[in-house]
Amino acid sequence: MSKRNGLSRGDARRNARLVRMRGIVRPDRAILAIDLADSKQALVLCDHDSRVLARRSVRGRAWQLDGALRWGRAAAIEHGFAGIVVGCEPTGHRWRIVAELCDQLGMELVCVQPLLVGRAREQEDLTRDKSDPKDAVLIARLVAGLRCYLPERPDQVWARLRQLGARRQQLTTAVGASRQQLRDLLECAWPAVLEAAAEPLDSATWRAAVQVALARSGGELATLRRLGAARFARAVARGLARWGAKRRCRRIVRAVWAAATTPQALATGVDAQRPGALERASLTLDDWHHTLGQLADAEQRMPGVLDTLDLTGLVTTIPGLSAVGAAAILAETGDPARFDSARAGQARRAVPPRQRARRLCGHHPHLRPRPPSPAPGGLAGHLGRAGAQPGPGRPPRPPHRPRPQPAHHGPGPHRARRGPAAVAVGRGHHPHPLAGRHRRRPARPPQGGDRPGRLTPAGQRAGRARVAPWDHPASEHEQPRPSPPKARIQDVGTNPVAR
Repeated sequence: MSKRNGLSRGDARRNARLVRMRGIVRPDRAILAIDLADSKQALVLCDHDSRVLARRSVRGRAWQLDGALRWGRAAAIEHGFAGIVVGCEPTGHRWRIVAELCDQLGMELVCVQPLLVGRAREQEDLTRDKSDPKDAVLIARLVAGLRCYLPERPDQVWARLRQLGARRQQLTTAVGASRQQLRDLLECAWPAVLEAAAEPLDSATWRAAVQVALARSGGELATLRRLGAARFARAVARGLARWGAKRRCRRIVRAVWAAATTPQALATGVDAQRPGALERASLTLDDWHHTLGQLADAEQRMPGVLDTLDLTGLVTTIPGLSAVGAAAILAETGDPARFDSARAGQARRAVPPRQRARRLCGHHPHLRPRPPSPAPGGLAGHLGRAGAQPGPGRPPRPPHRPRPQPAHHGPGPHRARRGPAAVAVGRGHHPHPLAGRHRRRPARPPQGGDRPGRLTPAGQRAGRARVAPWDHPASEHEQPRPSPPKARIQDVGTNPVAR
């Protein structure tokens, strides 16, 4: 269905955004572009044709640019403009300081994506040479072309939620790094202790037992035998509360004790690295415990911000979403009221709306609903029994697990008379002129795949042949591949053949 004005919803939203940006970057305002840095700031005043009207370099911090902003407005008035609009990159926290100064002086501030500046730097002189004066001119050019946006100006509550979300993400990364570092150190110096539990790093008993063993031995596991198994078990029971557990697993305690006192277990590992690696593992375990406590504190503070915004009762009505998870999502996206539509909010969360809609509607091959079983007669009788379709109830077969083939006791009287051409037709493609001779096959990726033109199990049910992407001739010349033709089904034997 065609629309009367010929505009899509995307065109309408884009036009509205350009109108809003043009109301800020007006033709009667000059553009003051700033390349922000630590102690030296590069400023350039340009018109809408990227002609440089004035330049200035300021040695100072970002919060010392109030005088430079006044200079830019005075220079723009001298060249016949009514005022200025300030443009910069959102580098770190400095742009927030510039935004605060612009609000105090009654100026508008827009931001330009650093990725666009990098691409514009290559388009300028086909090089990647970077300099602060050149980047300031590129920022002004992008602002004149409306390749900019209005930065978010959150209030104190939303700003606090954003900071807590950033801290939670940082602590989550630190927890994962501590886990991986602890595993690496123990694999080098004490690999037998990693076999004490099925998931050792997820077991509170294992953590407490390893912490007691490292603290009492001081890097020399042979001295732990003086403690005794009973005293070791009681020390582990006392250390469980530190990891948030109450009951210990005696099997894991005995396995850790055996790994620390058995000569066969101590024979594995690098002896030269053992004292230093175990000392570092003990410190890493303490850091891990401390980081977990900080992460729990941050996650306890975030729902309190939702209570201030009166959003806790709303987000907890979503099935499968906790208050901490909702707070983490809102900390990343910001106030949902600043988006024009739900589609814009999904784009902010890096979820392609079209791909998400295809998945929800069942167009994705792994989420396609299973069709009903056909009747034994009619067309289904000629095509054979339909196999199980991949869907929510039954996942697709992994590529490393081949489908079992029925055993043949011997070739039948008609099977022996099948030549290369008949085999080719049975596979679903035309016979090759060199089918009877030796022909070199193209190399396939190591993960496996289907032969060119061969009917896959899914293709047999759908009645079409699928050509592997890596076998197409266009892939060798880096050309776009043609669209697959529509298959025509012909009743040949018991399988449909696409030709």
